[in-house]
Amino acid sequence: MWTAVRCRWTAAREQRRRWKAGRERCRDGQVSEDCEAVQDPGPPANGFSLLPWLLMGMGAFSNLFQGEAANPWIGGLGLLTFNSLYVYIAFRSFVKPAREATSTRVALVLMGLVTCGLALGYGGNWLLFFPLLGLATGAVLRGPQLRTLGTAVAVLAGAVSCVHDGWGGLTIAYATWISTMVTAAILSLSEAVRELRAAREELARRAVEEERLRFSRDLHDLLGHTLSVIVVKSEAARRLAPRDMDAALSQVTDIEAVGRQALTEIREAVTGYREGSLATELDRARSALTAAGVEPSVSRSGPPPQPQTAALLGWVVREAVTNVVRHSGATRCRITVSGEPEQIRLTVTDDGTGAGAGTGTGTGAGDRCAQGGGTGLTGLRERLATAGGSLTAGPEPHGGFTVTAQLPTAADYSESEGEGESDSGNDSRGDHDRAPYAATTHSLAP
Repeated sequence: MWTAVRCRWTAAREQRRRWKAGRERCRDGQVSEDCEAVQDPGPPANGFSLLPWLLMGMGAFSNLFQGEAANPWIGGLGLLTFNSLYVYIAFRSFVKPAREATSTRVALVLMGLVTCGLALGYGGNWLLFFPLLGLATGAVLRGPQLRTLGTAVAVLAGAVSCVHDGWGGLTIAYATWISTMVTAAILSLSEAVRELRAAREELARRAVEEERLRFSRDLHDLLGHTLSVIVVKSEAARRLAPRDMDAALSQVTDIEAVGRQALTEIREAVTGYREGSLATELDRARSALTAAGVEPSVSRSGPPPQPQTAALLGWVVREAVTNVVRHSGATRCRITVSGEPEQIRLTVTDDGTGAGAGTGTGTGAGDRCAQGGGTGLTGLRERLATAGGSLTAGPEPHGGFTVTAQLPTAADYSESEGEGESDSGNDSRGDHDRAPYAATTHSLAP
């Protein structure tokens, strides 16, 4: 028992030392952001907070010291046993598994027997051990059993006290009941506060993780598309250089413009303000497909989508066209956007066979289908699912590959808000976005 108490004592001192060190760092401004976000909760709760109540037993100790108690050796042994059990219970009552352990309940029962024996044998100041027993009972017990057992302890204290003090024993009974209930209420409230603080910290940690996941998806979609366009245009410039230097220089100019635009978009993505636009992405898709030697076909029908819907569909166009350019070996790619009263559908279909565009290498349709579970399309599925939509990708029976995205017209964007803005929201920067692709709408023959 004493080993467990010593371990609890050491752990409590270490916990308090860490709290003091953290408070000093906040006071010195070393972690000012954390200090502003979380108010000082005070020292950590532990058994030290219950130890000062042992001073109620000083009257009994005085009786022993002054020789006013009969059989002082028995009284001293009882006092030592009571204090040891009290300290043991106090340090275990702040840890739920230890508090609910059988050993703690046995210690509480032994403490009750010792209290009754001392009170019956000595009376007077020794009756004050009953409120201490109530305090220990309130520290250990929780829930519905507290009221029943707390009342039973108070009745026991009153019955034993009446043997010595008559009706004056009711005062001890009342003090025992009050100490039981107040201690239980205060410790339960303290425990609830600690749990709420832990839940708040967990929510903050999860929010950080979700933000990191969102940023990784954004960065993947952004860099994957941009780097694919740069590679395709570089290959086109290499092929054109021996035959048509002007066309090759035009491609090099486009590469420079795409690189500059990518830098701008990366800065915006890092700060969380990067905007998305379906119209802009469709223009970029035409340019990238044309530069890769793929004939683009874009059609739109129905009412214009909501701004957030257009932003999400822009992400789908970006990812799907990137896969067409990198993996399909297609000669034609058809992009269709159809709006209906209940939902809006985006379809990206190519006639590829799996040969890599311009390089003679690549993956087959089956591999491309497997890529549907990769980082890019997986991230898109998560975004669309958050808004109540869906995304499917797979090979066509007669060849080619199709990516289909569906979103309800009245989608919920509480989680995906901020990942993209409306087409109109991009009007002010539309020319700036489309400038890098303005010279790439012509066909490039190898």
